[in-house]
Amino acid sequence: MSSAEDDTEYDDGFDADDIVIDDYEDDDEDDDDTDDIDDEDDDVDDDEADDAEDDDEDEDDFDKDEDDDYDDATDDEIDFVVALYREDGLPQATDLQLSLANDLDELIAQLRRLPGDAGATAFVSISGEFFVVVRVRGKVVQVLLNDSVAAGDWPIARDVTDFLGLDVPDDDDDSEIVGDLQILADQGVSEFDMEAIAGDYDDDSSDLVRQLVDLMKFRSQFDAAVADR
Repeated sequence: MSSAEDDTEYDDGFDADDIVIDDYEDDDEDDDDTDDIDDEDDDVDDDEADDAEDDDEDEDDFDKDEDDDYDDATDDEIDFVVALYREDGLPQATDLQLSLANDLDELIAQLRRLPGDAGATAFVSISGEFFVVVRVRGKVVQVLLNDSVAAGDWPIARDVTDFLGLDVPDDDDDSEIVGDLQILADQGVSEFDMEAIAGDYDDDSSDLVRQLVDLMKFRSQFDAAVADR
């Protein structure tokens, strides 16, 4: 009698197996919910990545549009593009293609082809307004632009500011020298001399370059190269 009553009470109570099964079913539902949340997070991350890529493309397009606004200096506007170097200790000067006055990368590549004992240095003067000095010694490249404001109008000046990691000045900003003032320190042009000559915005830029060339002891070779134009 007592055993029958015990069986009846057991049947009417909670079954342990049923409880375990219900728990697993709840866990499965929780896992499904977690998976759904993870999928939603992944979708959000993908959307954000796509938006970032679109923003980068827009910025690239904007930069290209800015570059397209720059007209190359014409042959008439280019005063000269001359490279100076020493070969076996003797000063040499060569007149370079005028197109190099619009492309810093190509100018650097051309200077690397010259057989200078201590590298080669190029002088570019544009329309009497500003000049650029580029010196290449192996993998070392030094640049100087005597008038930063020129970067707003001329491709070679813009290339120099880009090379230096500088922003293009506004039109109403003051002119200043940007680049390495010691670029020719071992060639007879001290930092003081470079600053004094390059910062003279009253004189024609081609005349300023000639002052630098005088200090370098390349004047006769320079004049002969310019006369070959």
